Order: sequence, then C-alpha cells, then structure tokens
Amino acid sequence: MIKVYAAGDVHAALPWDALARALEAAFVAGTAEVPLRHAHALSADDTLLLMPAWNARIVITKLVTVMPAAAASVQATLLAMDRASGTPLALIDGEALTLRRTAATSALAAQRLARSDARTLLVVGSGRLAGWLARAHAALQPSLERVVVWGRRPSAAQALADDLRRDGLPAAAAHDLEDAVRTAHIVSCATTAKEPPVHGTWLSPGTHLDLVGSFRRDMREADDVAVQRARIVVDTCSGALAEAGELVQAIERGIIAPGDIHADLAQLLRGERPGRTSDDQITLFKSVGTAIEDLAAAELALGLG
Repeated sequence: MIKVYAAGDVHAALPWDALARALEAAFVAGTAEVPLRHAHALSADDTLLLMPAWNARIVITKLVTVMPAAAASVQATLLAMDRASGTPLALIDGEALTLRRTAATSALAAQRLARSDARTLLVVGSGRLAGWLARAHAALQPSLERVVVWGRRPSAAQALADDLRRDGLPAAAAHDLEDAVRTAHIVSCATTAKEPPVHGTWLSPGTHLDLVGSFRRDMREADDVAVQRARIVVDTCSGALAEAGELVQAIERGIIAPGDIHADLAQLLRGERPGRTSDDQITLFKSVGTAIEDLAAAELALGLG
C-alpha cells in the first residue's frame, strides 16, 4: 500500500544532521539523473510544473501547481516510485519537503563557506522558508549564538522571532536592515524581491551571504556590489546561470563573467574547489533549487538512503 507523508511526517522524517549527510552524499556521488523541469500553462494565469529525477533506487516526480487566484497559490506533491519495478512507494507533501531540503542545503553550504566561529545569523524575510533556514543553520552551525529576523512587515518579523524563541533559539526581530547586515556573520535571504534588500557595501569582512529566496531572472536579493565582492558558489551552474537574477543581471551588465563562479556545490563538497580560505573573505551561496535535493530527501524519508 502506498504511504502518505503529510507535512508533519516529512519534518519528523528529515532531521537536520541526517538530511545534510544525505544531501552531501547525493551531490558528491553525482549519479542522479535530473532532466529539465517541465512547465505547462493551464490558463493565462495558472501553471503546472513537473520536476522528475531518478537514481538506481527510486524515481520521483514533484508536481507543483501555481494558481494565483487560489487560496493556496502554490501547492506541491511528490510521487516516489521504485526504480526497478515502477511500483508507487509514497506520496509526500511537496511543500514541506522543499522547505526542509532547501534550508538544509543552505546550511550545508554554510558549513564550508561561513567562518567556523560565526555567532550571529540574520534571516532576511519572514515567510515560510525563513523560519526553516534559521532552524537549519542553528542546527548545523554550532557556533551560532544569536538569530536576528528582518522583514518588510515588522509584525511578521516579530512573529517569526517569537516562534523561533518558542523552539529554543535565541531570536529577536531587527528594525534596521543595514545595521543588522553589518553586524551579522551569516546573512540568509528568503525573499522574492526584485529590488535587492541587501547592499554589498553593508557586508563586513568575513560575512557569508546565503541567497535562496529568488528564483527568476527578474528577482534579486543582493545588489551587484555584493556579487562583485564575494566568492560565489552555486547549487548548480546550469540552474544559476538560467534563473539566478543576482548573477544573470550582473553578467548582463558586465559586472562579473560566468567564469567568476568559483564552484558549484558538488565541486565544493568533493573538495575539488576550496571553500572559505580566509577569515576576511566574503562568500556567497546562490541556490535556485535542484531535484537532486528532492531525490535525496525523499530517499531519506523512505529509509532508502
């Protein structure tokens, strides 16, 4: 009988340490097949996205509907099937899995790119992903002592900080974004901004900048100065060069070239390219998401990893 994993089941099945190890193993192995995602217009406004991936053990497809007029504008379900027989194994809440694996991937990258003594995490954004980013970084970066939340709506930032405190994290809301960026060791952004909230002139030496909210060419969470100052690592080069607005726009303006991308995450985790090489270095991780992460998370949830 096919298993069904609701959101709570997904979060329980994907503890941060184990999920980070599963993600690292998947990127290092490089054996997953990940075709281009399919996008189908259901109407002028509504879209269906299909995101397949497979390895020797399982086949997955994440189905995402984007319907702006619906009460829940974005919904996602992941179907997992046995690779050998094609037998359906599970239906998994796609939103919960995506939130969890996205946050864990960012925290995994930060282990290689942030300073080992990073104490202050700033989360820019107060939506659904922001809280999971804070929890993932706190779990995987033991040196963190303080979590700061900034959002365009102060009430939402305060509500998220309160929620994180209930989870045992030392969290507080920030009112001045520039000051919060200047004093943070890790800045993790989870917005869909088109005008970048983070300015490169605000980044102090040694800052790690994590950009995971924007996923289209017209979106930017950090400006050209930030991109120009940083050692850049991406989840995948193909995805980043197609969809990462911060990089695509900077390349179009001649601020950087594609060759200025230092490494993708697989190269970083395999040790083919170095991560942080000095305490004063500014580093940047840009993620637009890849089905490799969905595959690794689904395998872990099903106990197949």
